[in-house]
Amino acid sequence: MAVKELEIILTRQLADSLSIPVFITDTEGTLVFFNEPAEYILGQKYSETGAMPVDQWSGLFEPQTKAGKRIPRIDLPLVKTLTYCQPAQSEFWIKNLKGKRYYLSVTSFPLMGRSNRFVGAVAIFWEKESP
Repeated sequence: MAVKELEIILTRQLADSLSIPVFITDTEGTLVFFNEPAEYILGQKYSETGAMPVDQWSGLFEPQTKAGKRIPRIDLPLVKTLTYCQPAQSEFWIKNLKGKRYYLSVTSFPLMGRSNRFVGAVAIFWEKESP
């Protein structure tokens, strides 16, 4: 999939140079990139997964509350940002593609281009001490 939005291309370049995990989606929710620190937590390289639609990535890592309850897709910060075009934040468990569990703090925000045009969304996340 070729991403044509300049803002997404530049955000991807920035994410490539950061030491914090970053997800980048287009306006439809397709995951168009995640960086090397995200690869470590997710258990697979972006070059192996490629672009993924929101229906796939939102459940792939089995997001769960502190109590172990499955988190509905609409309650994930990145999906909230895509839906409402507003920043969102949450903490939850995921299970990576190698079966290891991580407790994460996730913050997402809309990627706004010139003229306040919505071009995608970004999520950054950190591993936290388990509750």
